[in-house]
Amino acid sequence: MDASLPPCPFQKRFPSQLLRDDLFFMSLAYNQAIDAWREDEVPIGCVIERDGDVIAEAHNTVEGAHDPTAHAEMIAITQAAAHLGDWRLSGCTVYVTKEPCPMCSGAMLMSRVKRVCYAVPDPKMGCLGGATNLNDLPRVNHHTDLQIGGVLEADCRELLQAFFQLKRTAPAQTTEGPESDRAD
Repeated sequence: MDASLPPCPFQKRFPSQLLRDDLFFMSLAYNQAIDAWREDEVPIGCVIERDGDVIAEAHNTVEGAHDPTAHAEMIAITQAAAHLGDWRLSGCTVYVTKEPCPMCSGAMLMSRVKRVCYAVPDPKMGCLGGATNLNDLPRVNHHTDLQIGGVLEADCRELLQAFFQLKRTAPAQTTEGPESDRAD
């Protein structure tokens, strides 16, 4: 973890197991986002549910994996497909703390998820209603049901905003070695 970034000041949520609704599953995605922060990753979390059970959960690992495709949604989709033994995620709902980017939105449509519920809309890069909506393309052979915002939206937005605010105010890391300390 980047030593210049303070520890995550947000607490994980502990939802009741008795009511497995959108709030329950988004709370689990929120917890994944906190795990991402603790690894100095952009705090986005994702959970995939089918028939009331979590079949995949992940958070961003782009920085640690040095992989631009290591978004929470992509990792969770791969986990869910492995769990089901099928690339088709029919009957699955994806819960993600921020609106999916073009890559992740496309993967959700390609994997045929039943529903996507995201907390924070993204007007710059979101592709399920923000900047554009891939789900609205008339020639796409699969469409998903969408729940846009509302479920833990304020909490997820606050988490993202705090992370980037701290990143902007954190002292810059120097990459100079011991040689830079000597006087010539």
